[in-house]
Amino acid sequence: MGDIRARTTLFCGVIAFAIALSMLLRGRRMQHWLFAAFSTCLAFWYVSQSLADLMQDAQKMVFERATAVLTVMLPQFAVHLFRSITPEEGPRDDGKALPPSTARLPRIAAALGVPMLAVVLTPYQNASAAVRALVLGAVYSYVFGLLAAALISLWRRGQASPSRAIRDRIRFLAAVGALAMTFTLADFVSFLGVYLPPIGAVLAIIFLFVLAESLTRSRLADLYELSGRLLVSTALAFALAGIFYVFITYIGRFGAMYLNAVLAAIVFLVLFEPLEHEVETRINRFFFRERYDLETSVLELRRRLAHTLENEEMIQVVLAGLERSRRVTSCAVYLRDLDDAGFDLVGSVGAHPRPRLEALAMRPLLERLGLSLSLEEIAHEIEGERDGKDGNAAREGLVPLLTAAEALGPLNSSVVLAIRGDGEELVGLLLVADDRVRDAFTPEEISLLETVAAQMGVAIANSRIYARMKERDRLAALGSMAAGLAHEVKNPLGAIKGAAQLLEEVGGSGADADATTKEFLGIILEETDRLNRVVGSFLDYARPHAGNPIPVDINAAVRRTVQILSSQQTEETEVKLDLSDPLPRARIDPEKLRQVLLNLVQNAIQAMDGRGCVTITTAHRRASRSAWVTAPPPSDRNGASRPDDAEVVEISVHDTGPGISQKVLKNLFVPFFTTKEQGTGLGLAISQSIVQNAGGSIHVQSQTGFGTKFVISLPGGEDALATPIPTTGAELASRVT
Repeated sequence: MGDIRARTTLFCGVIAFAIALSMLLRGRRMQHWLFAAFSTCLAFWYVSQSLADLMQDAQKMVFERATAVLTVMLPQFAVHLFRSITPEEGPRDDGKALPPSTARLPRIAAALGVPMLAVVLTPYQNASAAVRALVLGAVYSYVFGLLAAALISLWRRGQASPSRAIRDRIRFLAAVGALAMTFTLADFVSFLGVYLPPIGAVLAIIFLFVLAESLTRSRLADLYELSGRLLVSTALAFALAGIFYVFITYIGRFGAMYLNAVLAAIVFLVLFEPLEHEVETRINRFFFRERYDLETSVLELRRRLAHTLENEEMIQVVLAGLERSRRVTSCAVYLRDLDDAGFDLVGSVGAHPRPRLEALAMRPLLERLGLSLSLEEIAHEIEGERDGKDGNAAREGLVPLLTAAEALGPLNSSVVLAIRGDGEELVGLLLVADDRVRDAFTPEEISLLETVAAQMGVAIANSRIYARMKERDRLAALGSMAAGLAHEVKNPLGAIKGAAQLLEEVGGSGADADATTKEFLGIILEETDRLNRVVGSFLDYARPHAGNPIPVDINAAVRRTVQILSSQQTEETEVKLDLSDPLPRARIDPEKLRQVLLNLVQNAIQAMDGRGCVTITTAHRRASRSAWVTAPPPSDRNGASRPDDAEVVEISVHDTGPGISQKVLKNLFVPFFTTKEQGTGLGLAISQSIVQNAGGSIHVQSQTGFGTKFVISLPGGEDALATPIPTTGAELASRVT
């Protein structure tokens, strides 16, 4: 037993030296020096114990005396180190001050240490057995009392902290320290002549390692993760040692040692994976229940997200799943609008977040954002957790991030997770926060939440594919229905109109023609023409709208449209142009584009009741097609698909009318949905179909009382720029194509 104990304590002493050295390499603050002193004292204590067990006679007496001196010094360093871990003195949460004994503990320890040091330096080993027992008992009580008082002081000072994170950190360290002290005290009974296995030495080194990590890691959550891994690794190590012990002890040793080691290794390799999973599951469930619940909730959430095809369903699944995890008090989902101007709130739980985030105000944060960003961690860095000039420069660089985070309102200390679609395009933001604690999420927990954001990006991409499939099926059904309507409706309509015209010619030619007959014949003809237009519009919507796409000068097309509409303008209606020049051409049928523009501008003029201003703007930018195109990517002249990163030409029509309500806005492009008494509800649906068949998209922004803005996005050409502004009407008309 003595040989095993001597070798184990010597090994633990070397590890304690290494831990002390690693701490000094990480920093030179007072806390680091105190820890290095405590760790070095513990290392010398173990080494002196080991050498005392290995030496004989006079040399043994020297190392026993050194062990006694180090035993007196060890609690002195512990008292000062534990005091440096906790924050400065302050009032408790209930307003009461800390007990005076807590603040006086270092002085009390020093007062007790001086006489105890004098006692162990006396030749008590040559005294009678009663005197030796009295001295060793006093040393034992001194060490036990001071270490217990230091841990209690640590716990009480932690409880007095206004920060819940600090309270949790100190509670954890005090618990681990108490466990290590309990087993380490078994080493002290060697002074009484009782020798036990050096389990306390191993646990003391583990506590020293955890304590070192707690001083260098700013987040309590990281410490929990580290402890969890340590527990799992320790359990697996004991399992491995047990397997080898059984094979060597009960099967044989010496000559069969190598064979037994091989068999033990095979058994361990077979059992390792299921054993690791079982041990990790049980430890996480028992020690880290909140982390285990979050991981379980995230796995279930991801399974459900894999089967969602609609954005609305996806958002509800995410919000409900995070709320059920009991780790999130506030959560919000923002999706980027189609003109990249900001992010709109589409769902939330808990706090009431901002309904919209402007991209300009969020720019510093978005530039820093990768997969995720912890705003609370940034705030900690700014508060002064980095020292020196470099730290000051780093904090100055982080200040704009904190300013941008203020735009998040109640979620300004949350974890921001990027929702990225195809081509790594940022399509949305997922914000999660737990207002009950600081440092609520560990890096590994944030990684878990990143998988949710990634799954949301996949779900958004799938919803776009599903929307295209539905659109394709809907157009196919409409085409089939249109063929039937062409036969069943248009032919009877032609017969009805022809008969009405014949009656009008026969019955309305005489002087005594009945006025009532003329009136009703006129109604028949008028309504027949109207129904014919409706059926024609329906057929136009159902059939493809690709037309004859060619590179079109968008600015010239806009000017030509305004010229055509000039006859419909009144003195109280103004049409303004804000055209970007030069502007890339876009491949689209010019007649189809003119049809779309005429429809949008006429709608705008009608929405303003002939009073107001319509502004037509053109612009261009580069963007990922997957971020703004809902139709399949078109091919070039050689049949090759266009690249994902393409030039985008935008045409916006903005009016100063009363705006559109959210209820109407959702159905704006639905066929046959109309708010006009004489409307067919197909104008915007046909316009959307034309734009999508050209490989682009059209979307609308509106707010009641602030007008409406339609934006057409078309893939730009690569070989032509806008031509100079025409000066004559004939030239204007010729520049459209």
